[in-house]
Amino acid sequence: MNKIKLLLLMMFVATAATQAQNVTTPYSMYGYGVLSDRATSMQRQMGSVGYAMNSGRQINVMNPASYAAIDSLTFLFDIGADISFLWQKEGTAKDKSTGGGLDYITMQFPITKYLGGSIGMLPYSSVGYSFGKSVENGLGTLQNQGSGGINQAYIGLAGKIGGFSIGANVAYSFGNVQNDYYANATSTSDQNLVEHIMQIRDWDIVLGAQYTAKLSRTDRLNVGLTFTPKKSLHGKTWVTTQAISAGSVADTVAYMNMKNNYYTPMTIGGGVSYSHERASRWMVEADVTFQEWSKAKYSPLYSTSNPENMVFQGMNFDNRVRYAVGGEYVPKIRGNYLQRMVYRLGAYYSNGYLNIDGNTLREYGLTCGFGFNTPEGKTMINLGVEWKHRAAHPQTLISENYLNVTLGINVNELWFWQRRIK
Repeated sequence: MNKIKLLLLMMFVATAATQAQNVTTPYSMYGYGVLSDRATSMQRQMGSVGYAMNSGRQINVMNPASYAAIDSLTFLFDIGADISFLWQKEGTAKDKSTGGGLDYITMQFPITKYLGGSIGMLPYSSVGYSFGKSVENGLGTLQNQGSGGINQAYIGLAGKIGGFSIGANVAYSFGNVQNDYYANATSTSDQNLVEHIMQIRDWDIVLGAQYTAKLSRTDRLNVGLTFTPKKSLHGKTWVTTQAISAGSVADTVAYMNMKNNYYTPMTIGGGVSYSHERASRWMVEADVTFQEWSKAKYSPLYSTSNPENMVFQGMNFDNRVRYAVGGEYVPKIRGNYLQRMVYRLGAYYSNGYLNIDGNTLREYGLTCGFGFNTPEGKTMINLGVEWKHRAAHPQTLISENYLNVTLGINVNELWFWQRRIK
């Protein structure tokens, strides 16, 4: 009962914290913001691979079929946070900023010998930016600010038969995306605000399958596949205007139900992993993700002929493809502490879903990290570093370099095992 209360408290804290988590990039002003790949801290250290992963030692939300691999006596908790350092360059102008916060919280548990489940909280997208510019002839300044994002509270179930396992996650998507545009006049001190808000209250589903081929007593080959159908978002969106300097109240000038006007894409993910475990342990995996954003309808309320509506000018969706490769290595399973540590490495490349004035957003990165065993041997602390570069192509627009530090705590407990008292 105490552990259940602790879990509920952790879920409450995660709900509040994920609402406040933001990235700090002007590119997040478009669409739904910067997308997440549902990767835990451990997976981010390996380039965010995971479609074929099913070790049973770490939670893998990327493919719900992996839940069936959990031991029948084991409960897993995983909490992750990160901090990002960002360096931006636009022409000769340079800037730097920081962001981050609590990233996710997940739990995985056995149901029967052949069934496993998971619940948790994950980010789907994140928005956070603030920048401005002066109007020609010194007439005033224009400023853009944005915050919010979409979060998902999910529950998942998976079952296995032989080497096959299938699973599904059903998620409740919620959150607000807020884009503000301030116009400040120099001579009259007038300040006007145009605010666009999307309020999402929706559901989502991810289907997954995995197959494990035992090549020998020490070697395994895993194949994984996930599918998310295209669907309409539910919620509402509106635009308000307000003369702040005059003390007026906000006036709603446009309103729309999001159903049949805003969509999330059909997504397919696939991966292959090879693992070996004897005196040492190692695993490598390669993943590909395809998201059909070009067919995901997006109906902005703003008229692109109005300069105040610059949030949506020239913005379209492109199909997103992401390639990732990564692996981990334990030098000696029964060695000293440094030999029992987990060493991880990964890399990835993707073209983003945003097309801005004919320029496709691209990003690539290198990742590494370590898994530190706690004295009792079950719980693991995952600490990682990620370097990422993001820019548009063929015009660079804004060039960004990130240094992300990720921290995850994976708690492994035997909840159904009781010591015998002699």
